[in-house]
Amino acid sequence: MFENLTDRLSRTLKNISGRGRLTEDNIKETLREVRMALLEADVALPVVREFIKRVKERAVGQEVTKSLSPGQVFIKIVNSELVAVMGEENSALDLAAQPPAVLLMAGLQGAGKTTTVAKLAKHLKERDKKKVLVVSADVYRPAAIKQLETLAGEVDVEFFPSDIKQKPIAIVNAAIDHARKKFFDVLIVDTAGRLHVDEQMMGEIQELHAAVKPVETLFVVDAMTGQDAANTAKAFNDALPLTGVVLTKADGDARGGAALSVRHITGKPIKFIGMGEKTDALEPFFPDRIASRILGMGDVLSLIEEVERKVDKDKADKLAKKIKKGKGFDLEDFRDQLQQMGNMGGMAGLLDKLPGMNQVPDQVKNQVNDKMMVHMEAIISSMTPHERRFPDVIKGSRKRRIANGCGLQVQDVNRLLKQFTQMQKMMKKLSGKGGMRKMMSAMQGMMPPGGMGGMGGGRGGRPF
Repeated sequence: MFENLTDRLSRTLKNISGRGRLTEDNIKETLREVRMALLEADVALPVVREFIKRVKERAVGQEVTKSLSPGQVFIKIVNSELVAVMGEENSALDLAAQPPAVLLMAGLQGAGKTTTVAKLAKHLKERDKKKVLVVSADVYRPAAIKQLETLAGEVDVEFFPSDIKQKPIAIVNAAIDHARKKFFDVLIVDTAGRLHVDEQMMGEIQELHAAVKPVETLFVVDAMTGQDAANTAKAFNDALPLTGVVLTKADGDARGGAALSVRHITGKPIKFIGMGEKTDALEPFFPDRIASRILGMGDVLSLIEEVERKVDKDKADKLAKKIKKGKGFDLEDFRDQLQQMGNMGGMAGLLDKLPGMNQVPDQVKNQVNDKMMVHMEAIISSMTPHERRFPDVIKGSRKRRIANGCGLQVQDVNRLLKQFTQMQKMMKKLSGKGGMRKMMSAMQGMMPPGGMGGMGGGRGGRPF
């Protein structure tokens, strides 16, 4: 996410250093580069102009304190303006209504509207403890109704049946009536999409909106369409009183133009951002955290929240007690750790939130991938329970058998055992006095020159 913009801005912002103060002359070239970086990221031109103007006004004449370099001061200004252009703070859903609170989802076909309905239902159920009902008012695409029913089953929320012979208003009114009788907190309505904005579509959704009076009208838009996403959102906002925007497929958007354009062009906040295909890959949109990611500073707060939500606390407690008792960390535990990482969006999802990842060379990042994790799990699964508990017994013939069992090579097994040994040492340090500090220094020791180590192949070796 935002890789291109992050790389370009990081290179650009390195150029301002060693100055006593920021002047129009010494920031001129940097501002030009920032402008080019934003335009290449497909940020809308009016947004770029306003952004550059505000950064310039704030930067010129700024004295540089002893504790900060000119580059740091400039980055601080750029960061705060990125936050401002995206909306300052997270704008939560307004569910303070007589139940059921009706959420109407609008958008073009292919934006990921139906999937977003399911993701949002799961989010409200699990994080806000709401009783959620979903309904499809898309009578033009028969598969849409079936798709929502299937997804509702996956996320374990109730689906209200509908039929293509019914009128959308009749469907939604029946769903509202059912939601009232069964004491649902929230009703999420999926509406019909079109391939482009047209008069008929707008007329229909305006009628539906007037009839059901939703508390939230969310526009779902594909982030990969860049500034077109902002323009489409504006067309919908002119026809409907939108309360917010949901950006989907942001994990596939290396540019970031939509995230930086939508708020400025529509005046409506981005409330959620879709970061993958899984039903839990929907995050509340925090402008300060996204700005931090864009500038390559990571998003540690979101990472901590994800760990708290998705890590199996019982397993973590058992492992901590086991290590404390001196029983050691075995390959079963290592496999558990790999599976927990997978639950948190895999390596790509984790790396995106870690500070400084834009400084890590691509060849190193490419070695640390989800395919590698799948291979590591396959190797451990090819071992006997005895081998997993006592890895020291794994020698020549056992290694060959394990490699054949998972379709990999002996050097892959060797590499996994080496990584496991490093992890085992870290766990031992963690259980002693000053554990976390020792573990961090051990992790530093695992870094190869210029990148993250212990997770990809050795020099000259192929990655998993």
